[in-house]
Amino acid sequence: MLKDIHHVALVVKSIDESLPFFEKALGLKGGEVVTMPEQGVKAVLLPMGQSEIELIEPIDENSGVGKFLANKGEGIHHICLEVDDVDRELVELGERGVQAIDKQGRKGLAGKVAFLHPKSTQGVLIELAQKQH
Repeated sequence: MLKDIHHVALVVKSIDESLPFFEKALGLKGGEVVTMPEQGVKAVLLPMGQSEIELIEPIDENSGVGKFLANKGEGIHHICLEVDDVDRELVELGERGVQAIDKQGRKGLAGKVAFLHPKSTQGVLIELAQKQH
């Protein structure tokens, strides 16, 4: 079951250069910058109300995020929706004809995550996230 919007992710060329805008101009406070080599990115979450903004910076130009930045520039990359159980959602969405990129949940910055293919989601990359306790 979909619960909430967990975060909106923005691709940036540099977290170090982008973070001051969000912190000083918008008054948001960034958490710890985490490097995720398996995904080819560095990322930071900025809490805002019940949701967050995620800044993602490619560390590998051949990663999906690296190719996104090269082709489309900085901007909105994906929307993350919080769910109770990522793996159950993948099965249920698959039964309704939604194509997933991930066949099962995996570790991500937002907890256990999986991505849905934009071809099945009106052209929007959607991430599902299950908070890990």
